[in-house]
Amino acid sequence: LNMLSDILLRATKDMGKMLGGEEEKDPDAQKKEEERQEALRQQEEERKAKHARMEAERERVRQTIRDKYGLKKKEEKEAEEKAAMEQPCEGSLTRPKKAIPTGCGDDDEDDEESILDTVLKFLPGPLQDMFKK
Repeated sequence: LNMLSDILLRATKDMGKMLGGEEEKDPDAQKKEEERQEALRQQEEERKAKHARMEAERERVRQTIRDKYGLKKKEEKEAEEKAAMEQPCEGSLTRPKKAIPTGCGDDDEDDEESILDTVLKFLPGPLQDMFKK
């Protein structure tokens, strides 16, 4: 009879859990969870420190190669290229963007006169005289 009551009691507890009832809580569960979170944080810090050391070692190796072959870092090379682009060079094939070549401006009167002279050359003599007056 005791055995039967134990089975029924366990079955009732299991049914309560399945139906969304509260589970029995471990009194040390909070402490265990905090310890687990702290261990995860510590592992993450150790991993980051390890990767930082590895990257520092790689950078030392890269620097010895740069020194040996006279190479420059990407950042240094990009900075030099940018500075060179900002300085205008003499004899450059490109012109400054705001510069206007001669003959391309607001001299509309000169252009109109030269066009009129060109047209007059093709007109017959009496018409040329008429327009010149």
